[in-house]
Amino acid sequence: MTPSPFKSLLSQSEPVDLIWMSLGSVALAELAAHAAPAAIVLDLQHGLWERSALEAAVGVAGSRVPVVARCAANTPYHISQALDSGVSSVLIPLVETANEAMAAVSAGRYPPAGSRSAGGVRPLLAGVDNMLRKGEGVALGVMIETARGVENAEAIAAVPGLDYLFIGTGDLALSLGGDPSALEQACARILKAAQANGLPCGLYTRSVQAAQERFKQGYRLVVSANDVEIAKAGFAAAKRAVQAN
Repeated sequence: MTPSPFKSLLSQSEPVDLIWMSLGSVALAELAAHAAPAAIVLDLQHGLWERSALEAAVGVAGSRVPVVARCAANTPYHISQALDSGVSSVLIPLVETANEAMAAVSAGRYPPAGSRSAGGVRPLLAGVDNMLRKGEGVALGVMIETARGVENAEAIAAVPGLDYLFIGTGDLALSLGGDPSALEQACARILKAAQANGLPCGLYTRSVQAAQERFKQGYRLVVSANDVEIAKAGFAAAKRAVQAN
């Protein structure tokens, strides 16, 4: 088995900074890759990515940095579609139980290890044997982002075949009723469960300062920037600057 570039990152002890991409722009994905983050994440759940743009973005950006796809849903179809684009990792959202995590792992591996369907233009470019070899090396992560998921964090983290956990802080905050202290306690519980099972743990952060602080707390993956906020902030700054003069 040859680990994907992203799985290789996870095997090291260095922090992993992510740029989160939601706008569906191949050009922006290329610009993000030129910034040389540890990896970029293409958000297929809430982002504007269409299939052809996903394939193009992976082709353009994937030659520079590992690309992770946050799947639209925890189904074999959505997981297989994301993996067929050639990403280094898939991140499956809204996992609440160990059984759901096991289903995600199965959908992400070819038989006999799992149930992933063989195919896709990019996976088959170098033949079936290469497809199977690369398929074994992709990193599979699941997102815990509900109160129910937190209650099952220990069981989820113990599922064989998982490579990392990731906390969706936005949805988790909503699920916990917007209580900041409850959110921090939930995040700490998930981090502890991940570490007890030897898994890197990450979470969604909205600023460089928050990302730096989470690294200090032991999280291995954080979001250093996202395309929506970068664009909004840039436009707002230009507007303020021109009005000031």
